[in-house]
Amino acid sequence: MTSETHIWMHIGAGSFHRAHQAWYLHRLLQQGDNRWHIALSNIRDDANPLLSALASQRGEYTLETVTPEGVREYEKITSIKKIIPWDKELAAMVAQGADSATRVIAFTVTEGGYYLDTQHQLDPRHPDIQADLAGDARTLYGALTRVLQARMAAHGNPVTLLSCDNLRHNGERFRRGFLTFLKLRGESALLNWVESQTRSPNTMVDRITPRPTADIAPRVKAASGFDDKAPVMGEAFIQWVIEDDFIAGRPALENVGVELVDSVLPFEEAKIRILNASHSCIAWAGTLVGQSYIHQSTQTAEIREMAWEYVTQDVIPSLTPSPLELEAYRDVVLSRFSNPYIRDTNQRVAADGLSKIPGFITPTLMECYQRGATPRATAVLPALFYLFLQRWQQDSLPYEYQDGVLDAAALRAQLRQPDALQRYAADQALFGELAHSQAFATLLQETVESLSSWARQPQPVAEEE
Repeated sequence: MTSETHIWMHIGAGSFHRAHQAWYLHRLLQQGDNRWHIALSNIRDDANPLLSALASQRGEYTLETVTPEGVREYEKITSIKKIIPWDKELAAMVAQGADSATRVIAFTVTEGGYYLDTQHQLDPRHPDIQADLAGDARTLYGALTRVLQARMAAHGNPVTLLSCDNLRHNGERFRRGFLTFLKLRGESALLNWVESQTRSPNTMVDRITPRPTADIAPRVKAASGFDDKAPVMGEAFIQWVIEDDFIAGRPALENVGVELVDSVLPFEEAKIRILNASHSCIAWAGTLVGQSYIHQSTQTAEIREMAWEYVTQDVIPSLTPSPLELEAYRDVVLSRFSNPYIRDTNQRVAADGLSKIPGFITPTLMECYQRGATPRATAVLPALFYLFLQRWQQDSLPYEYQDGVLDAAALRAQLRQPDALQRYAADQALFGELAHSQAFATLLQETVESLSSWARQPQPVAEEE
C-alpha cells in the first residue's frame, strides 16, 4: 500500500456489509481508483469463522446476485484488503482505528445494536450498556470509546463515524447515543474531541441480503471455478444515499452510483416505512402460518394484501408530499420480496422486532391519529408481532427468535399474564405516547382477535424451485 491509501474501517462482519458497502468500494477499484481500501472487524467473536475464512482468501470473496427473473451474476469482491483479527480486548481494532490512514469508521450492528428507547435516547439500563459503562466493550459505544481514546492520544486526526444500519436518522441518533454514553462514563475529554473532530452523516442503505446458505458455494464454484469459503448473495437491486458530510475525506462514491445529498430524510422515511416495515409484516405473518421464506409469504394473497393495505392506506398519506413516487416504490418493493431465488428466511427478517416496532411502525400509527384517521391497516403489524411473541413464549416458533434488546425472562413472564395484550399495548418502549391511548389499546385488541383464527391456519406455499 502506498502512503496515499486511505482506510475505511468497518465494524460488523455480516453479509450486508459485504454485499453493499464493500461492493461499492470494489467498483471504485474496478474503475482504477485505488485510494480507499476496507479493513474489516467485528466487536464480538461470533464472526471469527467468517473472518478466518476471509483471511485465508486475502479478503476476497464472491458476491452472487439474482434478479426476480432468476438471472444470476457472480463477481469477486476485492475491496477488503485487511481482516482485523478479533481479540477480547479489541486491540487490533483499536490499533487500526487509531491509525492516521483510517479516515472513515463505518458500522453495521443492526437496529438493536444502538440500544435506543422509544424516544431515540440511549437506554442506560440495558445490561450490555451497563457493562460498557463499567469499562467493557460489548457494544458499538464501548468499542468506539476504546478506538477513539487511542486515536485522540496518538494524533487526534478527525474521522467520520458512519452508520450503515436501517435506523431512521441513523447518523444523528447514533451520535446522540454515543455522546450520552460518553457523558455517563465521565469521558469529558473524549466527549469534547468527538464533538469537534468527528462527523456522523445520515445514510439510507438498501439491498436484500439473506444469510448465506450451503447452496451458494457450489454455484460459485461451478460458475467461476473458485472454491469460495465465504461467498455471499443478494438481490440485484442496490441503493445507497448518504448525507455529504465527511470530515476527513471520502471515496468518490458518486462515481459508482451512490447518491450524495443534503438530506436523506425523504429516502429513509420511504425505505423504512414501506420496505422495512412491510418486510417485518410479511415475516411475522408468514411464520404464523407455517411458512419459511419471504417469497412464499409475499406470494400468499392475504399476507401480500396486509402489506399493500398498510402502505396504501396509512403510509402513503403520512409521507405525502414526497419527491419519490410512493405507489411505484411500494410495487417495486413487493416485487423484490416475491423473488423466489433470494430465499430470504422469515427468521432473519422477523428478528429484532422489539426495535422494529418503535422504529419502523409506531411513527405511522401516531401520524394517523394526529390527522384524525384510525390506523386499522397499520395496527395489523403490531398485532401480528404480538401473536408471534405469544408463539415464542409457548416455544412453538419453528426457529430461534433473535432480538438484540430481548430480556427473555421478563418478556415471557409478561406474556403469560391474563392481561398480556393490555400490557403489550401499554408498553411505552414500543408505542411511545400511544401506550396511554385507550383508542389504540382497543384497536389493537380488535385486530389481534380478528387475526387469531387466521394465524392458526397453515397456508399453502408456492412450489419450491
